[in-house]
Amino acid sequence: MSKADLLSMFPDELGELCVSLGQPKYRGKQIFEALYKGARGFDGFTSLPKAFRERLSEEAFIPNAEIARKLVSKIDGTVKYLYRLYDGETVESVFMRYKHGNTMCISTQVGCRMGCAFCASTKAGLVRSLAPSEMLLQILEAERDLNERVSNIVLMGMGEPLDNYDNVIKFLKLVNYESGLNIGLRHISLSTCGLVDKIDRLADEGLPVTLSISLHAPNDEKRKETMPIANKYSISQLLDACKRFIDKTGRRISFEYALISGVNDLPADAHQLGKLLGGMLCHVNLIPVNPIKERSFQSSEKNAIKAFTDILETYKINVTVRRKLGADINASCGQLRAEENKI
Repeated sequence: MSKADLLSMFPDELGELCVSLGQPKYRGKQIFEALYKGARGFDGFTSLPKAFRERLSEEAFIPNAEIARKLVSKIDGTVKYLYRLYDGETVESVFMRYKHGNTMCISTQVGCRMGCAFCASTKAGLVRSLAPSEMLLQILEAERDLNERVSNIVLMGMGEPLDNYDNVIKFLKLVNYESGLNIGLRHISLSTCGLVDKIDRLADEGLPVTLSISLHAPNDEKRKETMPIANKYSISQLLDACKRFIDKTGRRISFEYALISGVNDLPADAHQLGKLLGGMLCHVNLIPVNPIKERSFQSSEKNAIKAFTDILETYKINVTVRRKLGADINASCGQLRAEENKI
């Protein structure tokens, strides 16, 4: 029987574990609070009897994430972390400072199997999914290292969150837990390349997160060129799922659109996208693509981005162009891990 991952558990679950080891249930709350105060070893559970700590260490473990590399942007102070996990695998996170608070972009998997052509995270495929604790640790360790609080989270780092569905849902509930990090679900964005069946499941969870759809093309033909998921679900199927999500949750959806010069940034593309999304409760986030070494993709020119934005606005669509943070440290996820592992 494998050991229990204490940081992936709620106080009630920890309490049940304590009862099974002959201790009162309230010990679970003590363990939970100690973990979020920084305990990374059983000696940190100072409110527990020493004999119980020793027994607990035989039945459970406390995961850790070691900062393997840390890059700090000289331009805007953005911090990029490469974390080494218990098995030697690495994942990336990015800490970004905004006027409205600090945002952490975290990974949900080691690698990714979605195969999007413009993304560095997917180059070596999927190694494994992360436990809830390993997602939490990316935030906890950054807060400890910087002595700053994270107030917003985006699940937009390495991996496809909805491909690690159960662990991501538990992470969302844990990170929102009042005596834990207590980060409001409305301050969390979950990004997906478009797993239609999982979008429908998420709509039924009753979690008021913001759903971000990585769209990146105005039609199926162009989407298939860069996103293999388009061979399974058409844009029509994806947008129908988005509309169901809006109907069930009342939450506005964000569409992510990476602008690639000469590929999907033409005026005709903008008009087609405007016709697709016009009238929907949504927001379009235009992202000048980050070039990666193995691809020939280049970011759109400023005049092309401006023209694309202007056209979308004629369809009464709310549009923003993502401000590029950490440009001098390759702040898009997957690049640092690829460099570290010679992928």
